[in-house]
Amino acid sequence: MQSLPQAADYIRILPEIVLSIFGMVIMLLDPVMDERRSQRTLGLIALAGGITALAATLYQAQVRFWGLGFFEMVKVDAFSVFFHFVVIAVTILVILSSYEYMEVQQIRAGEYYGLILFGAVGMALMSSAMELVLIFIALEISSISTYILAGFRRRSAISSESSVKYFLLGSFATAFFLYGVALMFGATGSTSITRISQALGQYVGTGHGPLLAYLGVALMFVGLGFKVAAAPFHIWTPDVYEGAPSPVVGFMSTAPKAAVFAVLLRIVFEAHAPGGPWLIWVAAALSMSIGNISALVQGNVKRLLAYSSIAHAGYLLIAFASLPANGIPAAMFYTAAYAAMNVGAFAVIGHFAGTGERYVTLEDYAGLGKRSPGLAAILTVFLLSLIGIPITGGFFAKFYVFSAALQGSHPLVGLVIIGVLNSAIAAYYYLRIIVVM
Repeated sequence: MQSLPQAADYIRILPEIVLSIFGMVIMLLDPVMDERRSQRTLGLIALAGGITALAATLYQAQVRFWGLGFFEMVKVDAFSVFFHFVVIAVTILVILSSYEYMEVQQIRAGEYYGLILFGAVGMALMSSAMELVLIFIALEISSISTYILAGFRRRSAISSESSVKYFLLGSFATAFFLYGVALMFGATGSTSITRISQALGQYVGTGHGPLLAYLGVALMFVGLGFKVAAAPFHIWTPDVYEGAPSPVVGFMSTAPKAAVFAVLLRIVFEAHAPGGPWLIWVAAALSMSIGNISALVQGNVKRLLAYSSIAHAGYLLIAFASLPANGIPAAMFYTAAYAAMNVGAFAVIGHFAGTGERYVTLEDYAGLGKRSPGLAAILTVFLLSLIGIPITGGFFAKFYVFSAALQGSHPLVGLVIIGVLNSAIAAYYYLRIIVVM
């Protein structure tokens, strides 16, 4: 029996090791560096860490070091490599968009960049974890980082308030997830996704399973639903997105979603979690409807995009309610497209916001096309993609998701109709911003 990790095990978590090392280097250098020099220097080190971690991920894909490692707690496959790539690519884009923002807002760089990298460690680890306890640990690593980052505008009372609110509600959601893990252990005798799959596999196709497993899945879904801002677990989202630094919002609204959706895919499709598709169906319908309708009345651009983020979580969940053969590729494509759209939109918002993020209302964007046509054009492209206008990435992502939902012996016609109607509603509030500019 293997008692110590092998060299191959460390290769399977190579991106996480790289991100951790660079994060620690930044934290150690920050106290001894001059504040003015540290802004750019530590940013470049963080960028180098992200690029190196991306190279490590591509190395994993090239050598195809697939399989389970670390006592079957992590699994490297094409699925985990893809989500590693998305999380780390988002991290790199956020670091790039933070350079100017940090100088304008006069925020010390060391802790900021270190927390971004440590958050990425947790999110990357979630995508390859095959053990519920390890998923919990990775979830907490990423959550603690984002709790602190949400309150990084220390001169802003709104930012501090949003950070505390995020922490309290996040801790509550984490308790639900952990209780769900305990119930799943009671139902199957294991917290390993591989062994849970073996225990619950006999119930596939019967339409039922152990009651404890149903309760465990429901409670875990509450915890994970909070992290991706899916309705009805979304109440923290508008306030936190409004108060957090704009690049951080771009990070929080995309990378954690990618990581949690990777976990959901493992639990729903690999572990054969009973009741999962029905929970996802309801959450998808609520998220799309509540997110889009609430966004219609928002005057603050960051709050508007917060509700938009809730709606997009709903679109993504449609893929999870579909058959695995169609739903998994659709979910992966939508995750990548949404990450690019949202990080880009918040990068522009952060650039335009000014010192103290004063310019964040729709009125502030009036005439932006004349004052800064390039900036307005870039934001317009991202917004059109979020709508799903043809030839944009958002269009192909939604088309892929809706197509996946309509395939199979039980097409999700009702959910697709709700999605299409909500896409029409969303077009109105995105176009409001474009028209104002």
